[in-house]
Amino acid sequence: MNSPFYSEWRHVFKLDPDRPIDDDRLAAVCSSGTDAILVGGSSGLTFDNTVDLLSRVRRFETPCALELSDPECGVPGFDGYFIPMMLNTDRGEWIARRQAEALRDYGRLLPWEHVAGEAYLVLNPDSTAAKVTGAKADLSAAEIAAYAQVADRLWRAPVVYLEYSGTFGDMATVRSVRGQLTQARLFYGGGIRSAEQARQAALSAHTVVVGNVVYEDLEAALSTVDAVINSAKEQDHVF
Repeated sequence: MNSPFYSEWRHVFKLDPDRPIDDDRLAAVCSSGTDAILVGGSSGLTFDNTVDLLSRVRRFETPCALELSDPECGVPGFDGYFIPMMLNTDRGEWIARRQAEALRDYGRLLPWEHVAGEAYLVLNPDSTAAKVTGAKADLSAAEIAAYAQVADRLWRAPVVYLEYSGTFGDMATVRSVRGQLTQARLFYGGGIRSAEQARQAALSAHTVVVGNVVYEDLEAALSTVDAVINSAKEQDHVF
């Protein structure tokens, strides 16, 4: 059985089709040595702006995947697709309904060998993602771990994503979740604005996703790549 398309990802830059990024900045990000570009966002996504961003990223060799969270954005041509499923919300539309709508319209076009379910926990109550999805983001470490176990052990979701959306999360909690997973890969995203924060995240999660800082401080964003890769090499050497 082939390994999942994301199995070797340690560092990922996440780009939002609804946020402008000029050609020079995009080139720097795509040529940085990151393992992949992940395209996704919480609002303002359209077919047109998603296609536009994909076409620009395609000028580079870096793998590019899409979070297919909105039925309007089923764009073919990505190297992989994640189907986000919100864990900590009471709104069924974000658990399964919107995903079913997206698959109804685009499922026949997806390369299913490169599609993965992505169990999301949004953990910043002030974030756009939390407000849009109605996420109950103020969770204890024990509650976060319990949700992650539902995804990992009951749903058998291949990816669990802890999303702190603009704030740097509690790395002790992230490490605890990683230690309890039996088969899922742990993605971490949120608040990474320096190489040191990226290093801490890399010691806590399998895959580190860097987003907002790309638009705010390019130099700091680029510094996260080596920080994550070097941290991963250290772990591989130790273990």
